[in-house]
Amino acid sequence: MDDPSAVWTEGGSRLLAYGHPDATGPVLLFVPSLVNRGYVLDLSARKSLVRWLAGQGQSVGGFRPYLLDWGSPGAEERGFDLTDYVDGRLSRAIDAVRALAPDRRPSLIGYCMGGTLAAAAAVLRPDQVSSLVLLAAPWDFHADDQAAALRAASLLPLMEPALTWLGEMPVDMIQFLFAGLDPLLALRKFSRYAGLVPEGQEAQDFVALEDWLNDGVPLAAGVARECLGGWYGRNDPAAGSWRIGDQVIDPATLTLPTLAIIPARDRIVPPGAARALAQAIPGADMLEPRLGHIGMVVSAGAPTEVWAPLADWLVSNAHGV
Repeated sequence: MDDPSAVWTEGGSRLLAYGHPDATGPVLLFVPSLVNRGYVLDLSARKSLVRWLAGQGQSVGGFRPYLLDWGSPGAEERGFDLTDYVDGRLSRAIDAVRALAPDRRPSLIGYCMGGTLAAAAAVLRPDQVSSLVLLAAPWDFHADDQAAALRAASLLPLMEPALTWLGEMPVDMIQFLFAGLDPLLALRKFSRYAGLVPEGQEAQDFVALEDWLNDGVPLAAGVARECLGGWYGRNDPAAGSWRIGDQVIDPATLTLPTLAIIPARDRIVPPGAARALAQAIPGADMLEPRLGHIGMVVSAGAPTEVWAPLADWLVSNAHGV
């Protein structure tokens, strides 16, 4: 599988281009989470949403996908907060995509936390975006299990010495938080793996996904504080008090075509947490496949339950400048 070309860089971040450079159809900018590497959207030749989409959309000139690879926080990014990422790094990535295709505004497609950040960017710069797609994007962190959210937030004081000393939340701390969401997950999945044929395709897919899961990146200290204290603790987005810079992020102001894909079996972003964002955006379309948080992009059911409906929606909502 050929590596995609980096067409723009800033700090530790890269903008990766997929598909044919002469494609004249919708431009797609994928925004992944800050806590996992974005290549889950390009996991392998068989499990790549971005490469699959690069071969679709012929009726509108062919899609031209770009993937924002945030990279690991370096000396510069360790001082970042969410404003620096959204109104800074992501905003300039949008500018880079606009410079590459001046006649087309990109569709922002955000996955997990990246969807929340993409929604904020769309609120800040609605004239630079043609549409918005939210893949399991959390918004109301108290919707399904307020007690669990508050337990996560309560860990922040215990983590503060490490955040202050290192300038970031280490990968091990992040994995500890996620493990608490489903303590028996490791037992279930490795018990299942033990029954697979080692040389088989299913086993290879399992290993590729585990490699990605264990290839995490730290989270800048300022972002960790905002997410644990502001999102999980105070529930700022749903409470209407989350700000990027001086601006409150109010999804009700969005008039862009919006699709929210909300996996019904998601344990990382419970459906209610993601549904709240879709319900706050006027006229947003919703799709609720019976898949999990990661399965929505890489499982055997993803191509029919998520990829194809997403491509159809993007064609139906194709817009230029």
